[in-house]
Amino acid sequence: MAEAERIIGTPEVGDDAEPQPGPDAPRGRRRITALLVVAVLAYLVDLGSKMLVVARLEHQPPIRVLGDLLQFNAIRNPGAAFGFGEAFTIIFTCIAATVIVVIVRLARKLYSLPWAIALGLLLGGALGNLTDRIFRSPGVFRGAVVDFIAPAHFAVFNLADSAIVCGGILIVLLSFKGLDPDGTVHKD
Repeated sequence: MAEAERIIGTPEVGDDAEPQPGPDAPRGRRRITALLVVAVLAYLVDLGSKMLVVARLEHQPPIRVLGDLLQFNAIRNPGAAFGFGEAFTIIFTCIAATVIVVIVRLARKLYSLPWAIALGLLLGGALGNLTDRIFRSPGVFRGAVVDFIAPAHFAVFNLADSAIVCGGILIVLLSFKGLDPDGTVHKD
């Protein structure tokens, strides 16, 4: 029986040892690299866009991109989406930090490229908005996020918000398809 358990990977009773890396170990590192590349790109694009907006667009009239349908309008948002929760900036900071910790912990078991992309988008977006909350005025952990993409009849948002939403949508789609972060597919 022990030989069959070894072949299919069933742990023996009382076996508290950490599983040894198998032939798929390099595959996991590639997925972590993909997560980090996507996260860094999302973060840098968001950071660069916010620096440009603060330098060129803040305290200026909105720029019409698509007539009345889309404008670039720099605002500082201390709250969440649609400006809700302005008094809870510290809570949004803690939530972003928690999301980052969860993604880092989940990355240890990451063998799926689509999940790496989704988590990278979430990580980069969370880091982008967390950077604003930590370093922008009025102070540490109370900073207002720079938002500037203003579609008609919708909330003003930034590229970090876009990365978070795209990552979230991708996670929902992957979950519906039954693809887990470890690369396995399950049927419910």
